Amino acid sequence: MTPAASNDTAASGSARFLIVGPQGSGKGTQGVLVADAFGVPQVATGDIFRANVAGGTELGKRVQAIIEAGDLVPDALTSELVRDRLEQPDAAHGFLLDGYPRNRGQVDDLDAFLTARGEALDAVIELEVPRAESIARLQQRAADQGRTDDTEEVIANRLAIYERETAPILDVYRARGIVVRIDGVGSLDEVTERIFSALAARGLAPNGVSA
Repeated sequence: MTPAASNDTAASGSARFLIVGPQGSGKGTQGVLVADAFGVPQVATGDIFRANVAGGTELGKRVQAIIEAGDLVPDALTSELVRDRLEQPDAAHGFLLDGYPRNRGQVDDLDAFLTARGEALDAVIELEVPRAESIARLQQRAADQGRTDDTEEVIANRLAIYERETAPILDVYRARGIVVRIDGVGSLDEVTERIFSALAARGLAPNGVSA
């Protein structure tokens, strides 16, 4: 059972996180654990896209048309979808972003949105995993799921896109002093403990978690 968010955290609203890491870093799993512990929603772009398409919303129809045409969802629409999600009641006291922002343009969009609300990110959790480890994990996952399309070449290309487009946004957040660097190699529990300890050291600890 994950610990509930502390009263201090809930009162201050200090539970606005971004988790960043290459494919295979475990950020999806760790993101769920952190979000649950702090009592805030995990906001993942893939989930937002699917929910809007399935719900037949106006934004979802625009996304579906773009995807069916074989194009990538542009930054402006992605940002609009995320803003719409963050304006929902369950995100009023915090959130954990996973998969957004992916590039500098999206960083600027998120900054503008949060600034208008008088808010800011409290921490950016960076999961550091060596490239070889990421490839090994993704190959193992592909084997476990029986996916033959996830070849080493395809996986390497995905990691190259991350390194080229997403990793550089960490420099922006490092300059703001909010990046928490976490060694992502180890057991699930070990990495989780590192994250909570690092957040607690910054005064961002849910009940039941100590530094």
